[in-house]
Amino acid sequence: MSRAAELADALDECDSLAIVCHDNPDPDCLASALALRTIADAHDVEEVTVLYGGEISHQQNRAFVNVLDIGVHDVGGGDPLDFDDDECIAFVDHSRPGANSIASASVDPDIVVDHHPGETVDAPFVDVRTDYGATATIFVEYLLELGVALTTRLASALLFALHRERLDYLREPTEREYEAALTVFPHADLETLEQLYGSAFSPATIDAIGRAIATRKRRGSSMVASVGRTPETDALPQAADYLLNLEGVDTVLVYGLVDGTIRMSGRSIDPRVNMGETLDDAFGDLGAVGGHHDMAGGRIGLGLFADDSGDDAELLEFVAGRITRRYFDALHLDDRAEEAR
Repeated sequence: MSRAAELADALDECDSLAIVCHDNPDPDCLASALALRTIADAHDVEEVTVLYGGEISHQQNRAFVNVLDIGVHDVGGGDPLDFDDDECIAFVDHSRPGANSIASASVDPDIVVDHHPGETVDAPFVDVRTDYGATATIFVEYLLELGVALTTRLASALLFALHRERLDYLREPTEREYEAALTVFPHADLETLEQLYGSAFSPATIDAIGRAIATRKRRGSSMVASVGRTPETDALPQAADYLLNLEGVDTVLVYGLVDGTIRMSGRSIDPRVNMGETLDDAFGDLGAVGGHHDMAGGRIGLGLFADDSGDDAELLEFVAGRITRRYFDALHLDDRAEEAR
């Protein structure tokens, strides 16, 4: 039996389904959730809800949700959810309860579909393909195998997700991402996608990128920078992508304070650097970190770094010293490799 058929069998056991996105979901997560909801509807699941915690702050992601009418419910950053006993739970684009989602650690999901490496939860249906570049790719294969029709909205969402996740920046896409994009391309609304790519930056994102430029520290071809305190988590990967364009730089870590948490986003185009392993080596003992060879992220509770001053400037200076030292140590770079900005 194919994995798609096994997914269909799992959905046949569900009267209601809660699709849980990871916090601050990106297009890969959101398009995958939309695809799973479409498959669930085709298999007569009576009630399907898509939920996320955190916020959607990236300007393209906000436009993506609004223009394509993704239909997700923001449950905010409150207490973790346990869900009803008779409700089926699905995780898309993440796999561990209690880590980077609004699902509490006690939740036992029924369905898990993901492409990220790391420990996975034991569930009736688990499909984690770390050799794939996007979770959306897996769902394109499901849709084809199950004969579920591609609507214009779904095809547009999946195509945008594939481009944003892997194809835009050529971040180690596999052949499967190109095949999936070719599959959905004829059904997508290209004018809508052009509109999404033209979305404007928010002032907070521009400010965050500006602070990252001003605070950047470089050793060899590696760089670390702070966005300071920002309300927009998605500003961190945007700042990292921007700094990666600097001549001679191939590895970047950007960090900042978001809602009482230290958030990090790393990027690397150096084949010798595994960004996920680098962040795990540097910060794995302090918080939840991980990711892929070329892109990774994480979060650390602020209490592990904060002193008693309560002053933002002093706190940022305190955090900067420890983040910078651990990051460069994990890359085996000492002060002698430091270069002027």
